[in-house]
Amino acid sequence: MIDTPEIIDLPEQKMAVIPLKVPTNEIMNHMGAGIGELHATLAAQGITPSGPWFTHHHRAPTDTFDFEICLPVDSDVTPEGRVQPGLRPAMKAASTTYHGGYEGLGNGWGQFIMALKDRDIATTDELWETYSVGPESGPDSSQYRTLLRKPLK
Repeated sequence: MIDTPEIIDLPEQKMAVIPLKVPTNEIMNHMGAGIGELHATLAAQGITPSGPWFTHHHRAPTDTFDFEICLPVDSDVTPEGRVQPGLRPAMKAASTTYHGGYEGLGNGWGQFIMALKDRDIATTDELWETYSVGPESGPDSSQYRTLLRKPLK
């Protein structure tokens, strides 16, 4: 289930990123390890994330995911291993909240994109997902909340 989409202004955001291009069926093998690597690298640099983790997909998934695992930060990140500094530019974006487990995200995106098409809202190919409430909150995946965002053209 998704909330009614809205148009928002997102400010510029510094981030630490791990860029990845992986087969679609292997995505779950990379997410946990990547977010752990980001947290460990930031901790070693004395940097605390300034919000929940998110992903930046350069395009909708096909047989591969071409994306970045990201943590927002307020400090400059020193490149180390796969971890690189990044910057989400300020943007106007369509936004909604998906309610439920990660296995339903594909359907949530489908609902979101159809709602935007129905309202003639033109967006780029990029996808941004912010995992605001997830498994760390408990085992009930119906309580998970993921922000879905698409930059406007």
